Amino acid sequence: MSSLLEIKTSVLRQVQACPSFRRRTEEELGSSSTDPQEPATGAWKPGDGVEFFAQIRRILKKREGRRGLPCPEVLLCSGLPAPAEPVDPNRGLRALTQEEVFGTNPKEHEEAVERVKKAKAPTYALKVSVLRAKNLLAKDPNGFSDPYCMLGILPASGASREPGPHKEQRFSFRKGAKRGNPLPAKCIQVTEVKSSTLNPVWKENFLFEIEDVSTDQLHLDIWDHDDDVSLVEACRKLNEVIGLKGMSRYFKQIVKSARANGTAGSTEDHTDDFLGCLNIPIWEVSVAGEDRWFKLEPRSSASRVQGDCQLALKLITTQRDTSMSQRGRSGFLSYLLLLSRLLQFEHPAQEPNSSSWRGELSGPAATVLCLHGAQSNLSALQLAVLHWQVSSRHHQTRTLDYGYLLGLLEDMQAHWEEAASLPQEQEESLADSFSAFSEFALRLLRQLRDYFPATNSTAVHRLELLLKCLDKLQLFQPSFEICPFETELNMDIAAALKRGNREWYDRLLNTKSPREQPGLQRLAGLVELVDAVYEDLRSCYGVYASLFHSIVKIDFFTLTFRQLERLVAEEAWVLTEELNPKMPLEVASQLFELYLTLADIQRFWSSIPGRDSRSLALAGIHAPFLPAVKLWLQVLRDQAKWRLQGAVDVDTLEPMDTSSKHSSSAATASLCFSHIQELWACLAWPDPAQAQGLGTQLSQDLCEAALLYTELLRKKVHAQPGAAGEAVSEPLCVVLNNVELLRRAVGQALRGLAWPEGPSGLEAGLPRPLLSCMQAVEEDLQREARTVTAHLTSKMVGDIRKYVQHISLSPDSIQNDEAVAPLMKYLDEKLALLNALLVKENLSRVLEALWELLLQAILQALGANLDVSADFYSRFHFTLEALVTFFHAEGQGLPLENLKDGSYKRLEEELRLHKCTTRECIEQYYLDKLKQRSLEQNRFGRLSVRCHYEVAEQRLAVEVLHAADLLPLDANGLSDPFVIVELGPPHLFPLVRSQRTQVKSRTLHPVYDELFYFSVPAEVCRRRAACVLFTVMDHDWLSTNDFAGEAALSLASISGIVRSQVGGGVRAGQPITLHLRRPRAQVRSTLRMLEGRTNREAQEFVKRLRELEKCMEADP
Repeated sequence: MSSLLEIKTSVLRQVQACPSFRRRTEEELGSSSTDPQEPATGAWKPGDGVEFFAQIRRILKKREGRRGLPCPEVLLCSGLPAPAEPVDPNRGLRALTQEEVFGTNPKEHEEAVERVKKAKAPTYALKVSVLRAKNLLAKDPNGFSDPYCMLGILPASGASREPGPHKEQRFSFRKGAKRGNPLPAKCIQVTEVKSSTLNPVWKENFLFEIEDVSTDQLHLDIWDHDDDVSLVEACRKLNEVIGLKGMSRYFKQIVKSARANGTAGSTEDHTDDFLGCLNIPIWEVSVAGEDRWFKLEPRSSASRVQGDCQLALKLITTQRDTSMSQRGRSGFLSYLLLLSRLLQFEHPAQEPNSSSWRGELSGPAATVLCLHGAQSNLSALQLAVLHWQVSSRHHQTRTLDYGYLLGLLEDMQAHWEEAASLPQEQEESLADSFSAFSEFALRLLRQLRDYFPATNSTAVHRLELLLKCLDKLQLFQPSFEICPFETELNMDIAAALKRGNREWYDRLLNTKSPREQPGLQRLAGLVELVDAVYEDLRSCYGVYASLFHSIVKIDFFTLTFRQLERLVAEEAWVLTEELNPKMPLEVASQLFELYLTLADIQRFWSSIPGRDSRSLALAGIHAPFLPAVKLWLQVLRDQAKWRLQGAVDVDTLEPMDTSSKHSSSAATASLCFSHIQELWACLAWPDPAQAQGLGTQLSQDLCEAALLYTELLRKKVHAQPGAAGEAVSEPLCVVLNNVELLRRAVGQALRGLAWPEGPSGLEAGLPRPLLSCMQAVEEDLQREARTVTAHLTSKMVGDIRKYVQHISLSPDSIQNDEAVAPLMKYLDEKLALLNALLVKENLSRVLEALWELLLQAILQALGANLDVSADFYSRFHFTLEALVTFFHAEGQGLPLENLKDGSYKRLEEELRLHKCTTRECIEQYYLDKLKQRSLEQNRFGRLSVRCHYEVAEQRLAVEVLHAADLLPLDANGLSDPFVIVELGPPHLFPLVRSQRTQVKSRTLHPVYDELFYFSVPAEVCRRRAACVLFTVMDHDWLSTNDFAGEAALSLASISGIVRSQVGGGVRAGQPITLHLRRPRAQVRSTLRMLEGRTNREAQEFVKRLRELEKCMEADP
């Protein structure tokens, strides 16, 4: 083919490269949902639906954050400092002066300092706790030792040794030692013996008086205890020996036993094995005391020791010559007063983050407290109790960090488990502090939303620590003889939360919707109140619930939801009963919004696993709102129509921007339908029967609005003056794009209007009424799109006919591609413009319309030129192939199956027939009759025949048996049928004449049983087009016979003609039932083709058929 076939328009190829209109529409709708592109508000007339749909957008935006269960990461959106907690200076210890803390005024204090300087030094004592040792040396044959400790205070006189020529010796406690003077018994203490271990644990406490702090030292020996055993007993332990070292220790023990029971006798005492010693100067013990591991030392350079020993040392005073000690005030109370004064002095009250202070005292203050605690001999438990009491009281006057208070409770708990119980007076004081703190905490929990807002991560963290503090308080309850709590603390917490919920709700109700106001005035406030309750419940579930459940084992969400849901339901029931009898439109709108939030609360409860909404007070709340919802849907219908009317009024029928091909009114319409569908999803009416009524009405209203919009667009575009000579109208293209966008938006909105219905009432997953509505509006919008497409392409009809006529009038001397080039150029230019103006779906519609226009124009050209040369038809055949290639565009344009259907088949058939000879056309005429099948098999009746070929006689036997269900063609409702039997085509059987049956009067079921013979050779009967044609006619005496129907039977299938009878042909004697029909378009097109032939054979054939057609009537 010539270069013209390479014209594959770039326009069609670019269609696939362009983004899908569906995707762009969804993106535009998605972006317009937050910032819709609409004309300015000032352009709208009052009451045109703008304000109404703005309210709808506000409702939908409010509900965007209500999808799914809340998560803490979304709710905790603020990291600002927590709100200030209430403090009461009267709840803490009073602000104490120096006189109240120390019992002196400044003058007395100075005198006391001078007196202390002159007074005798206080008496000191050293508290020693021998805790444990590790990795000691094994001295027994079994690989272990039996360690014990001997410890005491070495006075200054015993600490110094004169150097001598012997090896360096360290002091040690020895049983029966004869070197030096023995220490007095009161200076030596001994622990228990721990048998068979190298890591003994003692945990024994001792108290030693100290004479001179600067020179005395603590000395400690660790020994392996060995009992006096006989030689026989030592030998019995042979089975306990472990390893070679154990064997050596075993023989050493045998020798000791032999000496002990031998000549030495009782003159020499048996001594234990030395394991190590410690020497700790008293002056090295820190003021706060020490608790650490000390490495064991040998008593001489020749000793072999290993291991460590853990000691807790604390230096205290047992007697002081001071006025405070003389007054008899206990160290416990003095420490409490001192610590309270120091906290008040050092707490940075003016700093912004003073509530995060963790009790960090300055160095001098910590030193004073440490010295006072040491001198007062306060235990670790007492110190922990004192710090908790003072800090918890101080927190109620000036807020502290709850993490610091929790740490104090944990420290007190750790010492509580290790130490004995407190004196009764101190325990009562501790119980009072617990009660005061829990009372303060419960007061905070009652105002939970004020002091610990769910949106503030800092405040929520403080709440978590506060709950952990309360949980720790419950752990101390079994340890008190005097219980500080009258009931379980978690019961008190639950009661405080319930009371706080009611106080919060009452305060909100009085602010937003006081009961004193009339119902109409209360409605708007009640909507705000229910919204606030919903958001509060989400906060309870997403933030508070997990804290209360995991720490204090309270189901805070269920407690709060049940309480607030019941209160809200009561208000809603009362208000709807008051407003239902008199309900103006604005009340219906507000009631609709109120119901949406109430339904959200109910669905929120149901969305939590394991929760059933049927037990709620809100169950059945939809019933009183039904009148309001029905009225609101009527308002929605009217407002939607006004909104579309206003959108079309200001529409300029120009694309909104370069990225879109529809105008502003289409975006507004699709957005309105999307909002309606979203609102229906929000409504989710629970009653199926009522939901069906509401959904059906809403879907019908939506369809009416869509059709109204298309009608408004049509009037708009018709009212605009068209540009002269403009083949492609840009406003029409915009309207067509608008209709397509509307079709998709309406379909999506209608699919979203599905309501709950039983499986029997669903088709394709949708309720039947909704599906019927969707199908109806789809047909209407498709019809509207076809109408606009027809208007758009109608302006191109004249140009297309002109270019097709140019092809038909082109002389045979020019090439085919030159003759077709003007048409191709025209189409390329127009399609380039259409591609820029239309979306893909509409471009396909226009291409299909243009394709049909081109086929019809070519058919008209062929009909107007009957007696032309074969080159004429070859040129149009070339044109048809070129157009198919052009419109297909290598798969980017119209599909081939769409291009080669309908009028294309007819045109291709005519072009093919025009290239055939007359006889070939006549044969095609009969072949078409053989291929023709009756579309309605019983419409024209049936004819039964029997045919066979008698080879010996060289004749064809045709027997007409009977007919049935013929058409009633006479006035009496019957017919007078007869059958004409003929062979065709005529040029194959030139000497054979047609035959006919007798006329059967007044019947529609004639019986003939007539046999006809045709003398024809078998070879001719085997030709492809050879057939026997049966024509049923109604005999009329006074007028032309009427045509009743015809049927054709191929002679090649008749018994006797078929060369092979196996599996083919019809046996002789077997009837054949033929369904009568009338000639169809394909047969008539062949007849028209023959009419254009001027040769005699064609004219005679056409003449004979025309005579038959005069007898035919139009199809009934």
